Amino acid sequence: MEVAAFYIFAAITIVASLLVVGQRNPMYSVMLLITSFGGLAGLYILLDAPFTAVTQIIIYAGAIMVLFLFVVMLLNVPREEPLPAAAAQLIGPTGLKIGVVLSVLIAAQLVWALMQIGTRSFTAPPTDISDVGNIGRALFTDHAFAFEVTSVLILVAMVGAIVLARKEH
Repeated sequence: MEVAAFYIFAAITIVASLLVVGQRNPMYSVMLLITSFGGLAGLYILLDAPFTAVTQIIIYAGAIMVLFLFVVMLLNVPREEPLPAAAAQLIGPTGLKIGVVLSVLIAAQLVWALMQIGTRSFTAPPTDISDVGNIGRALFTDHAFAFEVTSVLILVAMVGAIVLARKEH
């Protein structure tokens, strides 16, 4: 049962993620990204990490994606525009070669990672990994600076979206 659920959530996540990149309408891309986040949350639940799953839904699908959705709606971009001829020439064969090299590197890393699965022994995870109290203490003591920097970054993104959407009179 869990294996079937894993394959279902993995398929939802992969298909939705691929469709995010392939959509010409930004609104559909945002909705498919939310679907992808939902699939990831399902995978987290299967990994016995309910706090991470709920955090995935509340923070990413709930807050960040709503911010993306408002930005897309405020900027009123109905469809992706094709690259101008100058930009297409700039990317040209050199950009294609760089893309091929990066794709080969990613494929090599994936093959290496899959080969490592058989050679490593897995140990049982710590029992307190999903303890919300421990996560909260670590977040607001050891990682307080990163937490505050992330808050400021999100605030700057919201202000930037408002400035971009503002109409000049």
